[in-house]
Amino acid sequence: MALPKDTLSRDEQVVLELRTHIKAIAVPIIVLLLSLAVAGIAGVWLPAEWRPWSIYALLGLLLVILLVFVLWPILIWRSATYTITNRRIITRRGVLNKLGHDLPLRSVNNVTYERSITDRMLGCGTLILETAAEEPLKLPDVPGVERVNRTIADLLFDGTPDPEQ
Repeated sequence: MALPKDTLSRDEQVVLELRTHIKAIAVPIIVLLLSLAVAGIAGVWLPAEWRPWSIYALLGLLLVILLVFVLWPILIWRSATYTITNRRIITRRGVLNKLGHDLPLRSVNNVTYERSITDRMLGCGTLILETAAEEPLKLPDVPGVERVNRTIADLLFDGTPDPEQ
């Protein structure tokens, strides 16, 4: 997950490295469990005269479902990172094609966050970074969003993060 050191400028230090909250892969995990359960039940109830080809078809279908609806979303989740340094906010995502966005801290005018009731129960939220030049940068499912908000505010106003974090 760590950002390669050669991407940091001189005297730039990583303050926080984050990945979106694990709630982002809750649906793929549920799909995994349900598809395994359904495949197990279907495998038991298939007529004996249909075997072994029905088992092969069932396993093939299960494999496709797991690749598309479980593995791919988990790979997307694993590839998305948020890195906050003492100079900028860096987002990276993408499995095959990489997409990165660097936002200098000096460009940030306002830092806010949103937390739904589910986010509050899970300890995450959406961090919103506003600049004068472009649309706000929204970082969804940031774990500990209040702490991250406070850290960015400290960096903006003091130039240093809170040492208690």
